[in-house]
Amino acid sequence: MRSLTITKDLFFLGLVFGGIATLTFGLMRVETIESPESFGANDFARSDVALVATAVDAAFERHWESRDLLHAGRVNNLLVARRISLGIAGTIPSLAEIRQLESQSDEDQIDWWVSRLLEDRRASNYLAERLTRSLVGVEDGPFLIFRRRRFVSWLSDQLFSNRPYDELVSEIMTEEGLWTDTPAVNFYTRTIQQGEGNNKPDPVLLAGRTSRAFLGMRIDCLQCHDDFLDSVELGGADDLRSGTQMDFHSLAAFFSDVESSLLGIRDVEEHLPYQYQLLDDDEASVVIPAVPFHAELDGHEANQRRRLANWVTHKDNRPFARAAVNRIWAIMFGRGLINPIDEIPLGGPFPEVLEILTDDFVGHGFNFHRLIRVIGTTNAMRLDSAVDFEVTQRHEDAVAVFPMIRLRPEQVAGAIGQSTCLTTINSGSHIMTRLMKFGQQNEFVNRFGDPGEDEFRDRGETVTQRLLMLNGEMVGERLVNFLNAPSHLARLSPDIDTAVDVIYLTTLTRYPNAEEERKAASWLNEQGRDQRGEEVIDLYWSLINSAEFRWNH
Repeated sequence: MRSLTITKDLFFLGLVFGGIATLTFGLMRVETIESPESFGANDFARSDVALVATAVDAAFERHWESRDLLHAGRVNNLLVARRISLGIAGTIPSLAEIRQLESQSDEDQIDWWVSRLLEDRRASNYLAERLTRSLVGVEDGPFLIFRRRRFVSWLSDQLFSNRPYDELVSEIMTEEGLWTDTPAVNFYTRTIQQGEGNNKPDPVLLAGRTSRAFLGMRIDCLQCHDDFLDSVELGGADDLRSGTQMDFHSLAAFFSDVESSLLGIRDVEEHLPYQYQLLDDDEASVVIPAVPFHAELDGHEANQRRRLANWVTHKDNRPFARAAVNRIWAIMFGRGLINPIDEIPLGGPFPEVLEILTDDFVGHGFNFHRLIRVIGTTNAMRLDSAVDFEVTQRHEDAVAVFPMIRLRPEQVAGAIGQSTCLTTINSGSHIMTRLMKFGQQNEFVNRFGDPGEDEFRDRGETVTQRLLMLNGEMVGERLVNFLNAPSHLARLSPDIDTAVDVIYLTTLTRYPNAEEERKAASWLNEQGRDQRGEEVIDLYWSLINSAEFRWNH
């Protein structure tokens, strides 16, 4: 019995000393974080990334001046780092990362931070999930033959290795094989309507996915009738016209040869013509595959899917590159340069900034990492949200202020998890830490409400969501768990001021102002060192439930 008691005491002491070591690393800035391999201060100082960002800044300046718009001032680097982290990694910086960021020179901090995130699986995993929503949706799909998780994992690998976007899309559109060992084909298996007998991917659904995800154009409204409202522009660059029902089904016809068999997704050996009964016809007729615009870029290859993929990803097919740039901008800012992001008009007009970024994206081989670097370097990422003039829709559309965007459910969950841990929660964390985060985050998102495929539509906060933040299990469990930062901070921090600084840095990614520090220090000083635990937890809880925590700003 005595032996068992000693074992328990040793276990408890181990936990305490482990907590002390973790806290010391965070507070005393001794945790070693390797610098990103892709960053070199001298390289970035002379990089043409900065030249493109300068051109973007100048374009915004001209736009503001032409419309007589006031614009916001700049924010500090910590807030910029928080914005970029939420945008491409779905979480906030850890205290350990903040300490390492602060060790860089002011002019290098953001370049260093973007490089670090692009070399971290948090970013590729998060971006893969965001892109997957436009490609295969959010539902589980057909039983057995659809593996959404495999698709996300594969896409994350491609983004992590910075595979050119045109090559990535081409593989998605042309790949053959089983949905288990060839994850890209899940783009096709997701559309199979089981129980209908033919077990074929649906050409209509595939045409809609292709136009929205890869071209930024919503032409699936043409499935049943012609465009009577002149809302869909198709045709040639110099000969724009309204879309027709035939345009949509001519695009769908490219997928008529795809089938699902025991060998997985493949093209049939003998061509199967696509047939559809158009609105004014008495019977179905054969529809010949044809691209809906820029027909001069159609190479007319024998294989239909290869032919369509070559046309979609052609370097002169501006809608393809433009849609990718606008989507990445929307992911980082919460809204696109053109909104909705899948209704980009073929004939424009286009914001000058969008065209500058599109030119650079195409000119550098559809390089996603470079695109993110350029956007992260622009002045637009540094604009304040809080200004001393009235912000109108014109200011937001012109990006004269940084948009106030409500955090997505997974961003809220990621921020809650990271704010209560001093070290970085990523692929290098202990397996138990990652498993706990995975379980808590999934449960939180399910209860909070997933925005689904139409993820850029602004939604108000519901009563259920507010109550989940105030009384939910994730927030409560993360705060009271004795292994996490809040439960140890009051007793182990060197002084009250350090404790307050750490609480603000881990939750809001900033230092408290003088008034906040005075009030928090006074509050915590009311209790002795051994009784401060609840007050520290209460301060954490208050900041996590603040609007500043729940919004990207």
